Amino acid sequence: MAKGRGPAVPGNMNNMMKQVQKMQRDMQEAQEKIESEVFEATAGGGAIKVTVSGKKEVISIDLKPEVVDPDDIEMLQDLIIVAVNEALKTAEETMSKSLGKFTGGMNIPGLF
Repeated sequence: MAKGRGPAVPGNMNNMMKQVQKMQRDMQEAQEKIESEVFEATAGGGAIKVTVSGKKEVISIDLKPEVVDPDDIEMLQDLIIVAVNEALKTAEETMSKSLGKFTGGMNIPGLF
């Protein structure tokens, strides 16, 4: 081993580390892009529209006046739940699909 140099790192190992670092940067950029997007879902034939961010946070809930029936609050609650869950599901699927191309379909816990 030559003096003053650390352990020799084979060239292919160095290239692999560069590829891993590039993949990490690309994944981070893809995740940030999706987190800045908005996703919408409707329920009740469009009477309720829910908008969520790519960070899976509810941004808005729009209700058409005709869906608000004081005598049937349960239906309104159910429609809101359906719309929120659908919007969150769309955001999650988009994130999984986008990041899945980096992971080759492997589900890496904590990644997304």
